[in-house]
Order: sequence, then structure tokens, then C-alpha cells
Amino acid sequence: MLEPGLRLKQIRERLGLRYRDVEEFSQQIADRRRNSEFLIPISRLSDIENRGVVPGIYKLYSLCAIYRLDMAEVLRWYGVDLAEMPADSAALSAEKTHLIGFSRSSLRSWSSEVVVPLTLDPGIDLSRTTFLSRFIQSWGTLPLLILSGHEPKNYRYACLGTDDWFMYPILRPGSLLLIDEGRRKIVTGGWTNELDRPIYFLEHRNGWMCAWCSLAGSQLIALPHPASSLSPVVFEWPEEVEVLGQVVGVASRLTAPAKMKVRP
Repeated sequence: MLEPGLRLKQIRERLGLRYRDVEEFSQQIADRRRNSEFLIPISRLSDIENRGVVPGIYKLYSLCAIYRLDMAEVLRWYGVDLAEMPADSAALSAEKTHLIGFSRSSLRSWSSEVVVPLTLDPGIDLSRTTFLSRFIQSWGTLPLLILSGHEPKNYRYACLGTDDWFMYPILRPGSLLLIDEGRRKIVTGGWTNELDRPIYFLEHRNGWMCAWCSLAGSQLIALPHPASSLSPVVFEWPEEVEVLGQVVGVASRLTAPAKMKVRP
């Protein structure tokens, strides 16, 4: 496999560009962006191509713009695969509840793929609890672009902090949450049990939280699950808190993630 610098050199030569041409084009980009970091001097381009020097983000941007290259692909040449970022992030535990900033548009731009079961045993009965791995006949890869096409645009993701026991045991610390931003209105009734009662994802001055909610005049009361032994939190509404949406999906692990604080 060719070194990244040699790849860039071959592309430049196929385009018929001299070192001086690249420097001049990068100067135009630097002028347009009003940032001299985009400039690629001849000496630096030579180091990138022949000495294995890794270009900074601004100079890499200029090279991709000049050579008409996909920047995500060039980053992979240097061993940085943006498609792996969500997986690397998921492997790291965080104590505080927070939104996840990996957007659907970002996934599309990375042209990521996901391994999914393509063929199931036709005798499987999905109405019963099943060890699915035994019924998968073949696996394959699908672009995340295809999967994201079936995802409502108003959905976002969040991660429940490993130190967030407010809605335990319904929501376990460390869970991945699916937030429907189209459901921001506090519902005052209509459920028959605690599992049906809407859980809302809230943003306040100190961060984020999940809670059952009720309104009392100008106050929003965030109610914890009784088993958590925590107290309700009262916010002035809407000055101190914003309802970002309703939790409509959750993925939990049954074992505690690494470095998770054990509930007293």
C-alpha cells in the first residue's frame, strides 16, 4: 500500500500540477478563507510528499480542494477513519447525561457501512423470545445512508450518564437514548402505568436529564422514579429548563460499563 504522501504526489502529477501551482492555488484558498494556515508552501508540500510529514487540517483541506479529493477518504489514508468515531465514543463511559452530536448528515458524509443480518431462517417465530444469532443465515454490509433514510428527521440520540440514576430502573445509567424532538409538549395524562408514562429529555443550566414531568403554574417539576430514592427537581418554566423531546427508545446493557459508579 502506498504511503499517503506518495499517493498525493501521484495525484498531483496526474493532474499536471507543479509545486508552484499547488502553492498558488492554496494561496487563493487562504485569501478566500482569510486564514494563512490554508497556504501550502513549496517546502511543506515537498515534505508531505517525500518525507512523510502529516499535513495539518487546514493544509489537508487545501490539498483535497485542489485535487478534488474526498477529505474523509484522505484521512483514512493517514489512519483516521471518521466512521469509527461513534464506536470509539461509545466505548468511553461518561458520568453526565448528554446529547450525542453525531448527526445523520455526518454519517452520510462518512459513507459508513454497518454489518446487518441479510437472511433469516424462514422458520423463525418473531413473536417469541429468540436467540437471534442462531437463526441468522448470512450477514452483509449496508451503507448507513440506506438505514438513515428510514429514520425520522426529528430523532436525536443521547447518552445517559453512568452517574445518572434519576429514572432507574426504567432507564439504566449508560443507556443510549432515542429522542423524538417532535414530542415536546408535556402530557398530563393518558397512561395506565409507569412504563407508559412519557419520559422527557430536558436541558437546564447545568446539563441534561431525563424525567417524568408535570407543570404547576410557572414551574416544571422533574419527577424521578420512586425506586431511585432521589428528590424531584423544580425549575422555573420556561426560563430555567427546555424540553428537547420525549424518550421513545432505549438501548441498555445489563452489566455495568467500565468505571461506572455503583449506586449506593
